[in-house]
Amino acid sequence: MIELRSVYKIYFPGSENEVRALDGINLRIDEGEFVAIVGKSGSGKSTCMNIIGCLDVPTSGEYFIDSTPVSNLSEDDLARLRNKTLGFIFQQYNLISKLSVEENVELPLLYGGIPPEERKIRITQALERVGLAERIHHYPNQLSGGQQQRVSIARALASRPHIMLADEPTGALDSKTSMEILQLLQELNKEGNTIVLITHDNYIATFAQRIIRIQDGKIISDQKNEPKQETNQEAMADGH
Repeated sequence: MIELRSVYKIYFPGSENEVRALDGINLRIDEGEFVAIVGKSGSGKSTCMNIIGCLDVPTSGEYFIDSTPVSNLSEDDLARLRNKTLGFIFQQYNLISKLSVEENVELPLLYGGIPPEERKIRITQALERVGLAERIHHYPNQLSGGQQQRVSIARALASRPHIMLADEPTGALDSKTSMEILQLLQELNKEGNTIVLITHDNYIATFAQRIIRIQDGKIISDQKNEPKQETNQEAMADGH
């Protein structure tokens, strides 16, 4: 589903200030996987996510989604790919404060040209899936941080993407709420969603099936993992 071949992202190439944010990355992620990409600040993990999410382009190398070479796509094709194939979950939720929960979830469907009746069905299903159907007419400032993150997950789900990219999705949440979000991501994965989780936190990464570690723009390990299953009470007792 996702394949990076010898991908480099180089800033100020050839100068004494050259920075290799990605230094020859080779990576394949198959349909239905739950993968965590882990690294410290400056490791290259966010650059990797931006390329996977078609928000940035590599300096060299090839990137394929469903065997389609992304570098051959026009700007319009890339926009359609981001809208229909990729779902984004961000640390700060990126909800629009003046829009209701329903309108926030609807926004990418409007951009995608989904007809009104179909939009209504998708919004309802997505909000029911994250347990917020009764909050459909609320506004972001009427919701807790965890509820806002659930809205952002519903917004991603409503587009029915092939791949969900979660960039530090628990970074702004307390421990108990973080566990709820991670368990929700695990449930969505079991339902067939491909999930790529970006994090600096080794503990958060243990909830994924596969852990890829990046350092200095290179993959230093890529291992299968038995995903952690933990109750909120256990997490609080451990201080996570």
